[in-house]
Amino acid sequence: MQIVLYEPEIPPNTGNVARLCAATGVTLNLIEPLGFKLEDRYLKRAGLDYWPNVNLKVWPNWQAFMEGSGAGDKAGRLIFTSAKAAETSAAVHRFAFEPDDFLVFGPETRGLPQDILALSPHRVRIPMLEGRVRSINLSTSAGIVLYAALAKANLMENWE
Repeated sequence: MQIVLYEPEIPPNTGNVARLCAATGVTLNLIEPLGFKLEDRYLKRAGLDYWPNVNLKVWPNWQAFMEGSGAGDKAGRLIFTSAKAAETSAAVHRFAFEPDDFLVFGPETRGLPQDILALSPHRVRIPMLEGRVRSINLSTSAGIVLYAALAKANLMENWE
């Protein structure tokens, strides 16, 4: 299981996702351009002293990620999360995740572009009560989706 942040824009969100990845042993892939520098103090603060425990891979663009990671190939399915694709997405608690899935999240203000969404039929959404909010914060969404995926793929059996 891996998390992919496509062109993330807000340093504390990425820092929080990095901490999540450190806590779960999940690789964090960042697809450039980033909306900040990796040395950003807000990014570092959100991840606190957990950065040495993050398996971080930074890719110059989507194409390099696809070619270098094997995502969408035999290495693992691309699982997209996008408010834009809500009507064609499975509720996260009903989706059949697999251990080698790549969980892909788009930029906070734009979401994933249509050409990337077209690369995989696998999409999940976080169910919400209608009419209350447009979306959930990126780092919160990543946590919800990741823990649901880990549980569904039976990757938490030996965790305490």
